[in-house]
Amino acid sequence: MSPLPFPSPAFISTISPSFLFRHPSSPFRFLHHLKILGKNRKKRGIMDANFVLVRQIPPGIRLLRAARGRDWTLKTYRYVILLVTFIAYACYHASRKPSSIVKSVLDPDPLNQPLSGNDPYPWPIGNVFIKEEEGQNSSIEGSSRGWAPFNGKDGTSKLGEIDVAFLSCYSLGMYVAGHLGDKLDLRLFLTSGMVGSGIFVALFGMGYIWNVHVFWFYLAMQMVAGLFQATGWPSVVAVIGNWFGKRKRGLIMGIWNAHTSVGNISGSLLAAAVLSCGWGWSFIVPGAFIVLGGVLVFLFLAPYPEDIGFTTAQLMATDDNGQDVEGQNRGEAAGNDGGGPVPGPCGSGLRTSVGLVEACLIPGVIPFALCLFFSKLVAYTFLYWLPFYLSQTAIGGHFMSVKSAGNLSTLFDVGGIVGGILAGYISDRLKARAITAASFMYVAIPAMLLYRWYGSVSQSLNIILMMIAGLFVNGPYALITTAVSADLGTHSSLRGDSRALATVTAIIDGTGSIGAALGPLLTGFLSTRGWNLVFVMLMLCALVAGLLLTRLVIAEIAEKADRPIPGGKQGHEAPASEPLLGNLK
Repeated sequence: MSPLPFPSPAFISTISPSFLFRHPSSPFRFLHHLKILGKNRKKRGIMDANFVLVRQIPPGIRLLRAARGRDWTLKTYRYVILLVTFIAYACYHASRKPSSIVKSVLDPDPLNQPLSGNDPYPWPIGNVFIKEEEGQNSSIEGSSRGWAPFNGKDGTSKLGEIDVAFLSCYSLGMYVAGHLGDKLDLRLFLTSGMVGSGIFVALFGMGYIWNVHVFWFYLAMQMVAGLFQATGWPSVVAVIGNWFGKRKRGLIMGIWNAHTSVGNISGSLLAAAVLSCGWGWSFIVPGAFIVLGGVLVFLFLAPYPEDIGFTTAQLMATDDNGQDVEGQNRGEAAGNDGGGPVPGPCGSGLRTSVGLVEACLIPGVIPFALCLFFSKLVAYTFLYWLPFYLSQTAIGGHFMSVKSAGNLSTLFDVGGIVGGILAGYISDRLKARAITAASFMYVAIPAMLLYRWYGSVSQSLNIILMMIAGLFVNGPYALITTAVSADLGTHSSLRGDSRALATVTAIIDGTGSIGAALGPLLTGFLSTRGWNLVFVMLMLCALVAGLLLTRLVIAEIAEKADRPIPGGKQGHEAPASEPLLGNLK
């Protein structure tokens, strides 16, 4: 068979999707040539505006287009992207929370009584605090004696090992997932990760149904779940960075980042609500929810604006003057007759990506990654161990139930929602991400100290101090993992159309996740010697996190004072504030 004629970029740019669908054999010939052309041009380092790709519009959006008879505006699409990614990552975090809720069931403290069943309704409908009543039987099967292999003398340590296994695989998988996220279709990549996460989270809970008491089973389920969970964060941050410019990015991402706390809260309440049915259901139900979230992503997520026909120029014009662009008009201008794929500049199908080493060399990536190592260590220690700490600590002279401890721990995340929004807003107003993040970390030190000293005095004081600690602990964590990662992922040092959003996000959050794995592991050992040691560790980590941003803080202060940094030239790391201060042009 003679080779098919090779199309030129100019020829491809003139092809209308309606022509392709009127000729059944044309799409296959066209895509065959396009694949070869893309490989050859990528090898030569050629990328121009004329090179386009026919992309798959998400099926849910295609169905809504057909039902409505017209397309959405750019503003509406942005709302949809915010909502879909918000739900997606809330599902991720909800599926991580059950392990912290069931710790006291798997490894109960013999000095405390089991769960009281007086209040049939979970918080916020029922009471936050449910006092333990001596001599009352538990409604959770086997909770008074725990669950082998976690109810022995080394049970607390094994629970810490389970956490570190999950988070270690999560952090290592993050580096690979971020690089893949800049190469693959983010919609399919994220969907696969959510479905895989749900399956293995549910399998962990099936250990209760199947009466499994082998430690390696639970360890293996958590490790595989950690690998699938690594697909989430680089993907959702990359999608948001693709759809939103730097104008008000800190505030937008601060509000959007509430999905972390919303996921933690919903996961805690959901796991606590079904705990009386058996601790395994606290994993199975959240696992089913994240699978449903994956279906939502598959149906409605468009990773790039170009995937549905919007151009970069239209996005920038909308950001600059606030004018919206109507999708159908835009589609007609692109030569689309109202249905099927829409051609446009490089979207999900073909974008040049950068390597891990090149992404690490972007100014500011390493300092923020190291800062997040210690910041996330603090945040995830609270995430995994706060319910256990509350159930082991007398508050107002009373110990609380496992269910009540899970309910109360959600208030830490309520403070975290306020902290994320406040940090984003302040950093936008000051145009200083490093100053904002470092300041929050320094204030978190006395906040945690006050919580440890006075949190046990009364119930009301515990709630107030917990929310304040959550505000300052989660504020910089949210800022660095969202706005800062997106800023650095679109740094001006990147060449041409190269994008490093998912890769940079993976480097920063992957490094932070190593700290997140270390914190719960250390807590498992230190808590056996007293909780004071745990809080000392957390305060030292918060101090180090703030100090690691010192050079960037000095650079931002010097830039605001309009004077050079002492010592002459700023050096290689000085431009780190450039993506944080500059406008997207």
